[in-house]
Amino acid sequence: MPDVIMNSSSPQVSEPQDQADRRQYHRVREIFEEAYALIAPFFATENRWANSTLDHLAYRVVRDHYPELSAAEVHVLVVAAKRVYGDANAHQ
Repeated sequence: MPDVIMNSSSPQVSEPQDQADRRQYHRVREIFEEAYALIAPFFATENRWANSTLDHLAYRVVRDHYPELSAAEVHVLVVAAKRVYGDANAHQ
């Protein structure tokens, strides 16, 4: 269990030095920028078809370009890319 360090501003969590990285989908993290460039156009409002998103095409492109990824990894990548796209374009 992590130690909690209290100071005047807010509590901070101190992680033990030997704790393993709990993140998953390391391959997705490695290819994210490249994959994002491939699938970002599918999230654009102007590219909708009958006001429906083209997310299904993003899944297909990712599966075609990265056949080694599992279905879960493809899903994580597309959902993360859509979130990044929405955050980046929310302020325009």
